[in-house]
Amino acid sequence: MRQESVVHRPHPALRPYVSAAVGYLHEGFPPGEHLGLPSPWLTLVLTLDEPLVMAAHPDPAQEPGTFDALVGGLHTRPARIVHPGRQAGIQLSVTPAGARALLGVPAGALASVDVHLDDLLGRRGRDLVERLRAAPDWPARFAALEAGLLPGIRDDGPVPEVAEAWRLTTTAHGRFRVADVAARVGWSPRHLEQRFRAETGLGPKEAARVARFDRARRVLAGRVSAGLPADLAGLAAAAGFADQAHLTREWRSFSGLPPTRWLAAEFGYVQDTAALDTALSAP
Repeated sequence: MRQESVVHRPHPALRPYVSAAVGYLHEGFPPGEHLGLPSPWLTLVLTLDEPLVMAAHPDPAQEPGTFDALVGGLHTRPARIVHPGRQAGIQLSVTPAGARALLGVPAGALASVDVHLDDLLGRRGRDLVERLRAAPDWPARFAALEAGLLPGIRDDGPVPEVAEAWRLTTTAHGRFRVADVAARVGWSPRHLEQRFRAETGLGPKEAARVARFDRARRVLAGRVSAGLPADLAGLAAAAGFADQAHLTREWRSFSGLPPTRWLAAEFGYVQDTAALDTALSAP
């Protein structure tokens, strides 16, 4: 078996829009399934050879499909990705502001759905995949990616109140009450709910839950990758859950599995999660 997770620090002009960039290669694994879990970032995946096969999307109404390059919106249900024992590509964690700046649409327009990159960028999206696949190594692939994204950056973004509400909600990992966030930006909770959901695709409470879950998931993956015990009770307390039972309920809601079963099912991908945490933690 071979497994690579390569962290790349995005170009300065991309950092407001791309929080993390990770190259991945898995081969020699038994054919199986991988869960795409909710996070506070949109997902952009560009494959290096075989397409991404989506057996189920966060929106159960969307038909399964294959993608050479996929853009996934913010969501609260898991996606199911099947593979033949090999996967290779680059995954970007895109901020809601990045949806407008890089893809030309508000994140709310992509909520819970997966779309082909060329549906958003046209020929430029197809060219980007071709350049990545022609590149000989990881540095060249990341360089090709940035060369394709940088010229298309749009000077567009959410209104300042929504941007600040998103920042407060996600950087605190869901610890602020919606009423407190609304008061901080000078809006009523109802108005915040409407504008926040239209821009991001999630309501403020949903975003808080997703941010808290995502942080807990990455901490757990880091512990397991380092050979440390899971310590779910300690994780629940540190991450802001009421107790371990609350943590487990949320884990089931977002992944379909309790934490220990998720670890067993996704063990081969825990390294990627730990690499993503490293990328997101980079200054």
